[in-house]
Amino acid sequence: MARLTDRARELRRNQTEAEEPLWNELRGRRLATAKFVRQYQIGDFIADFACRSLRIAIELDGGQHPENERDLGRTRIIEAHGYRVIRFWNNEVLENIDGVLQAIGDELEVARNKPSPVGEKDTET
Repeated sequence: MARLTDRARELRRNQTEAEEPLWNELRGRRLATAKFVRQYQIGDFIADFACRSLRIAIELDGGQHPENERDLGRTRIIEAHGYRVIRFWNNEVLENIDGVLQAIGDELEVARNKPSPVGEKDTET
């Protein structure tokens, strides 16, 4: 676990070209008042961004990283932890951030209107 924590810290210090502008739009509850964190550990993986209270994980993929079996497995594991995974290509963020923010906002709205499972607690602080 300490290894993943160290890796998450490193990733936060070295944001990708696409992560930086998206984080600027998500941080500080700027999008629909939802609190996001970056480089958040979910199981054995680190999601690029996560809204813990609404159980949404956002993954950014570069052109060198086309969707493959490994990504599908990663998505299944994150979903098994109760998160909805939303994926965007880096170029989508860089070329159409408004569209990306709209898609994330739509997912936030759906999540807010979805009843919580019995016994699940809000983990957002």
